[in-house]
Amino acid sequence: MESRWFVAVVLLCSVPLLGAGYLQERKNYIVHLEPRDDVAVGDSVVEWHQSFLPQVAKLDSSADGGGGGGDDDGPRIVYSYSDVFTGFAARLTDEEAEAVRSTKGCLRLYPEEFLPLATTRSPGFLGLHLGNEAFWSRSGFGRGVVIGILDTGILPSHPSFGDDGLQPPPKSWKGTCEFKAIAGGGCNNKIIGARAFGSAAVNSSAPPVDDAGHGTHTASTAAGNFVENANVRGNADGTASGMAPHAHLAVYKVCTRSRCSIMDIIAGLDAAVKDGVDVLSFSIGASSGAPFNYDPIAIAAFKAMERGIVVSCAAGNAGPEPGTVGNGAPWMLTVAAGTMDRAIRTTVKLGNGAEFDGESLFQPGNNSAAQPLPLVYPGADGSDTSRDCSVLRGAEVSGKVVLCESRGLNGRIEAGQTVAAYGGVGMIVMNRAAEGYTTFADAHVLPASHVSFDAGTKIAGYVNSTDNPTASIAFKGTVMGSSPSPTVTFFSSRGPSKASPGILKPDITGPGMNILAAWAPSESHPEFSDGVDLSFFVESGTSMSTPHLSGIAALLKSLHPDWSPAAIKSAIMTTSDAVDRTGVPIKDEQFRHATFYAMGAGYVNPALAFDPGLVYDLHADDYIPYLCGLGIGDDGVKEIAHRPVTCSDLKTITEAELNYPSLVVNLLAQPITVNRTVTNVGKPSSVYTAVVDISKDVSVIVQPPMLHFTELKEKQSFTMTVRWAGQPNVAGAEGNLKWVSDDHIVRSPIVIAAKAE
Repeated sequence: MESRWFVAVVLLCSVPLLGAGYLQERKNYIVHLEPRDDVAVGDSVVEWHQSFLPQVAKLDSSADGGGGGGDDDGPRIVYSYSDVFTGFAARLTDEEAEAVRSTKGCLRLYPEEFLPLATTRSPGFLGLHLGNEAFWSRSGFGRGVVIGILDTGILPSHPSFGDDGLQPPPKSWKGTCEFKAIAGGGCNNKIIGARAFGSAAVNSSAPPVDDAGHGTHTASTAAGNFVENANVRGNADGTASGMAPHAHLAVYKVCTRSRCSIMDIIAGLDAAVKDGVDVLSFSIGASSGAPFNYDPIAIAAFKAMERGIVVSCAAGNAGPEPGTVGNGAPWMLTVAAGTMDRAIRTTVKLGNGAEFDGESLFQPGNNSAAQPLPLVYPGADGSDTSRDCSVLRGAEVSGKVVLCESRGLNGRIEAGQTVAAYGGVGMIVMNRAAEGYTTFADAHVLPASHVSFDAGTKIAGYVNSTDNPTASIAFKGTVMGSSPSPTVTFFSSRGPSKASPGILKPDITGPGMNILAAWAPSESHPEFSDGVDLSFFVESGTSMSTPHLSGIAALLKSLHPDWSPAAIKSAIMTTSDAVDRTGVPIKDEQFRHATFYAMGAGYVNPALAFDPGLVYDLHADDYIPYLCGLGIGDDGVKEIAHRPVTCSDLKTITEAELNYPSLVVNLLAQPITVNRTVTNVGKPSSVYTAVVDISKDVSVIVQPPMLHFTELKEKQSFTMTVRWAGQPNVAGAEGNLKWVSDDHIVRSPIVIAAKAE
């Protein structure tokens, strides 16, 4: 599970000259340039980039694959970006950076930042089943579509990446394969491209090989082929596959085990677009607040979208605090993390007979905590380090089951290691209040159970209520049908987006909790204490939910190759589930009604997304009036759109007026009217009726109230007028607009933002 993260884009301010360049340390920068209006004949992009350096410098011979080189041969261009970003990456001293910054045509410099990784049952839980009439089979399992994975690389020899049943790469494919001398694997009809960049390219014999596990996990979740009897030591057993098992994979290793350089990420995005991917899967955290024209990833993603590429991105793991969502540009599909109905079950039984279910991936056959043992809660002394078992006393815990508070996103396994080191024989991890009912199935080093805050509070109360508390832990393996499901996890980042609060973010929720997928075992990161290698492993995070949506987007692209990225996003959002498997509204980690700022439009339902009826479509030019409306000026819009824009010549629009599949309005005393246009992708002759489901405090009038279509791809527009029906509610409101026909329900969330304090 990935750590909390925060990334801020830092602009290079003017700095004093510090003397001769050869005496100064060189640092990495992304240099953002103004788009070129006129290019001299024969003036290559590389030559143009070199012209900004304060002295003659050659492109690093290893730049295409990354690398730094020495600092004694002058400023060095590391990457020359050509397709998704106007600029280059270079190694510069402070003095050289100042000279570049002051050169005409240079917009700004970004010092190198490092972003975190946002880290079998899921196809069935999402309604993807084999059979001639099933949507999954009809889609060809994503046949012919190329998914680009930006991550830690891939283990090519894993059976999930076999190419049985796959066609050769598309004729339009331009990518390359850098695998060399890999025993039992390499590129094939499944993995059709593999490259490594920057510090991720440390293994010169096979740079794209995954040494972390994360990239293999995400790649197999998106497009792993069918593998029978996949499990982790018997848990979560079944046939594993990705969402699009017959799609191709192109792997761009832009991350090491611990971090991802923004320079390498942009280089990977640039290469992926040039290579010809159809979907980009990006399980990497990003800024939650930088304006889009100061966000290199958002800028690169705009160009990818303009090329018809769906960009699927992690919302981040900074929840449940509001305003933490990252990757929030409206041309990106921003994915939150939810649970499924599968639990790897443990049960804690107290001496008073009370039982509490929890989870653990470690399900020992020889269970030292099977019988009642003394139970101790070190946190009873009030110390933070005692509560989370960071500091223990051997005499206090030896031979006992130890109750430890959660350390947050990480540290649960480390807590068990501490308990075991001091002689403890079992552990109960209890959530903190903010973590609610979200529990992890971890590879513990001793018998352990992760329980909810509610359960933990009751267990702690029992310890304090008796002189001789006892507990046992039973291990029950994989259990299906756990309820409620799905729910939104506590760590999934929440909206509103700081960069554009008038666009609902995240967009959608997918499975991101305790996900079984392919794994790349390594001596540097043994998963269990006995060090036995594993072919599959369980991980959690928006890193895991993102490739689910990437694979689903590939299925839709395979079925509907003429659909734009916005149409695919619309189909996913408007067919999603707002209710759980029992028909009640989806809950969050506290088992309260999940807001749209937590789950986006809802929980993805791919079996409905292939035939949404209507879509809210957008193309690159449609975002320009919206960008002008953000107030970033002509230059800011130009930086994103890669072309000159004069906002005064356009009719700018507000965020609410963008033709998005959801609506956010800041409603005051006066009503607000917005326009939307839908495109018919269902039956040629069809009639849709508007149905609004919202609080009685709010009035929503839709005109016209019915839409009559007579042909495919026909477009029709309507208006929504939103007003308070009574006194404004400072807490805001939520509801849905549904266009209902005989065959379809096209649902769009409506959010009336809470009044800022």
